[in-house]
Amino acid sequence: MSATGPGTGTGPSSGTGLSGTRPRRRVVIVGAGLGGLSAACHLAGAGHQVTVVEQGSRPGGRAGRIESGGFTFDTGPTVLTMPDLLEATFAAAGTSMADLLTLRPLDPSYRANFADGSTIALRHGREAMAAEIREKCGPAEEAGFVRMCNWLESLYQLEMPAFIDRNYDHFWDLARPLGPALGLFRLGALRRLESAIRRYFTDERLVRLFSFQAMYAGLAPQQALAVFAVITYMDSVRGVYFPEGGIGAVPAAMATAAQKAGATFVHGARVVRVLHEGDVPGSAGGGRAAQVRGVLLADGTEIPADAVVVNADLPTAYRTLLPELTAPVAARKGRYSPSAFVWHVGVRGLPPPEATHHNIHFGKEWSSSFRTLLREGKRMPDPSVLVTVPTLTDPGLAPDGSSVLYVLEPVPNLSGKVDWTVERGATRDRLAGLVEGWGYPSDVVVEETVDPTDWAYQGMARGTPFALAHTFFQSGPFRPPNVDRRMRGLVFVGSGTVPGVGVPMVLVSGRLAAERVEEL
Repeated sequence: MSATGPGTGTGPSSGTGLSGTRPRRRVVIVGAGLGGLSAACHLAGAGHQVTVVEQGSRPGGRAGRIESGGFTFDTGPTVLTMPDLLEATFAAAGTSMADLLTLRPLDPSYRANFADGSTIALRHGREAMAAEIREKCGPAEEAGFVRMCNWLESLYQLEMPAFIDRNYDHFWDLARPLGPALGLFRLGALRRLESAIRRYFTDERLVRLFSFQAMYAGLAPQQALAVFAVITYMDSVRGVYFPEGGIGAVPAAMATAAQKAGATFVHGARVVRVLHEGDVPGSAGGGRAAQVRGVLLADGTEIPADAVVVNADLPTAYRTLLPELTAPVAARKGRYSPSAFVWHVGVRGLPPPEATHHNIHFGKEWSSSFRTLLREGKRMPDPSVLVTVPTLTDPGLAPDGSSVLYVLEPVPNLSGKVDWTVERGATRDRLAGLVEGWGYPSDVVVEETVDPTDWAYQGMARGTPFALAHTFFQSGPFRPPNVDRRMRGLVFVGSGTVPGVGVPMVLVSGRLAAERVEEL
């Protein structure tokens, strides 16, 4: 067990809360994932005494990395958007992001490859993308793109402050204030995402390019509400970025910022229980809410705290750290997102000249593939596959003349009908054949596969890294809340609670968790 950071709480606002008037509190954060790190930056920056306990040897959580044979693999998210949210997190800790982390815009953000052999580059910036669409699809589709961008901008400006970047206490908070709710209704936010995108395009390739992001929310484009076009806005309008040193550089920089603000990090230590005083309501003798008093480590050490922020996957946290509490109904019985089969591979050779950092290879089938995945719980017969080649942007992630490939296929979670003891090898071999057929190098040096059973082993419910699907009744005030009123001082952070899945949302969840601590 090792500790880093001064742990003195002498951040830029030492002795005050986010509002500048709250008392200084002892806060333990369980897990140094991006959500926990965001909460650490906000809380330490506000002067609280913050201790982050991480069972791994480095910060990052799901945003981990593997180093093997001279190759460096990012094992978590590969698409980074909305750098302003990341900048705000560093600023909360009293640090400039530019001092600790360098982000490069990717142009193109993606290269979309279609079954008919055509390609469309998702260019960085509206003007560049409009020109790409005019060249590949014609002036009418270009005009549709301009109108879509205007719609997405209006949607985002209403949705972000009023519905995403906020805590909820009651379901009727959705309509408070009423103006933004009516504005979203007028913008068609309750339509289906794909039908909303079809208002702007007749080219099926563009419909796919600007609606596939629904999969990030765990839904098919035909099912997701248009309100989730905010994800399309984040990567298709605001752009995709890549940090120098790979995605793993992001949690490392965030941890440094939190330490500079006074947070202490304890690595190689596993929390086994959230400790509390008093009986929880509903238990034998339980009446008033219990009070958090710290955490218990696997080696028997107790760390006292006034508040505990849990960054573990929410359903797993209830089962393992809080057995006296029943998890929210959505966490126990809700609909979970599909999972992902990921093939990390280090290869000799370089990708074809037309390849970009992120490459989406769309299958010929579309609607039927989603039915197979989401309704039947089976592997897509004709999958759409993401191939990320980070060494095109940062060659230092592989030996000279070699490449890192991150290959992702959406697959059913563990509620599906796939026997991964049988299908693991077959899925890897199919992906290897597809990747070679698309022209990527195939001389494998090192590799690792990750299927839903691996995600489950890492503590992710139903074996999916994408948590609960963002159906209407699993979003906003209907998503498992980031506080449990039965235990005062208990706060959750991460994709399983508000606002939801994706790096931008998880960063926001850290600020919202810090706000909950301030309310104590």
